[in-house]
Amino acid sequence: MAQETDEEISETAAGENPPEARADHPNPAIRAVAEKDIGSAIAVAGHPIHAMLVHFPIALVICTLGIDLIYWWTGDPFWVDVGLWSASAAFIFGVLAAIVGTLELLAVPGIRVRVASWNHAVAAMVLLAVAGANAGLRLYWPEQILPNGLVLSALASVATGFAGWHGGKLVFDHGVGLLISTRQ
Repeated sequence: MAQETDEEISETAAGENPPEARADHPNPAIRAVAEKDIGSAIAVAGHPIHAMLVHFPIALVICTLGIDLIYWWTGDPFWVDVGLWSASAAFIFGVLAAIVGTLELLAVPGIRVRVASWNHAVAAMVLLAVAGANAGLRLYWPEQILPNGLVLSALASVATGFAGWHGGKLVFDHGVGLLISTRQ
């Protein structure tokens, strides 16, 4: 096994922390960003409420896509009703998660200054708009589920992946909303 040089080790270490999160970055503006508070302002017992709520719309958006595929395959009208409930619940829980997420974004300066926060917020708002359109289509024009509802479900699933990627980036790369034990 080859020995790593000091240069390779420092390159590896530098790659583990994003530039905007490093307190030792040569740019003073980036250092200032890294020093801002990133703890959750809207939490229960140290657990961020936004992080607890987003699981519901994520799961329901993906389930709605699965329901649409089953409906396409079987043609059973039962799946029309299931899809309406799933898409509607995805939208309602998405609105709740968006309200809490927006309050968190506005309340914590360390979250607001990170680019990934705004990427996540924009992707989540696009997702919310598509999920609302999907629920509305099912409520008012159920005959349009195939193909329009299926397309909206697929688009919502892609937006979910993009919003989730940036939300995960905030947590895993930037440590946003993490409760750090004082014993560590």
